[in-house]
Amino acid sequence: MASGLNMLRLCVGCDTIEDLLAYHQDDSEPWLLHTRMSPKRGDELLDGGSLYRIFKGMILCRQKILAIRTVGEHPNARCEITLDPEIIRVAPTPRRAFQGWRYFEQKDVPPDLDADGDGEIPMELARQLREAGAW
Repeated sequence: MASGLNMLRLCVGCDTIEDLLAYHQDDSEPWLLHTRMSPKRGDELLDGGSLYRIFKGMILCRQKILAIRTVGEHPNARCEITLDPEIIRVAPTPRRAFQGWRYFEQKDVPPDLDADGDGEIPMELARQLREAGAW
C-alpha cells in the first residue's frame, strides 16, 4: 500500500483496467499523465504516493507516482506526472465523479488486492457489497 499523500483521478476514455493497459501497450517506459494544474503538495505525493484511478464510478487500481514537473510557462504551463507502469489493483470502492484530480489521504485509500487475483470479484457485486458496508 502507498505510504504518503495520494492523488485521485477519473480515468477518462477507458472503461476498464484492461482498456487502460491496451491504450499503453506500446509504452515500455513510465507513463506520463498531463494535468493543467501542478499539485502544491507535490513533495508529499512523491513520498510514496500513488495515483488512484476511478473507472465508471469505482476506484479500481493505483500506480506509484515517480516524478512531478511543470512543463512550459504561464499561461501555457502544464503539469506532467510520471507514473510507474505497474498497475496495482485495489478493492473496488465507489466514488462520485468530479473534475480534475483530488488529494487522497492514506486513511481513505482502499486496500490492495493480492497480485494473484485473489479477492477479485465482479465490479457490480463489489459495488453492492461496498454500499452495504459488507466489504
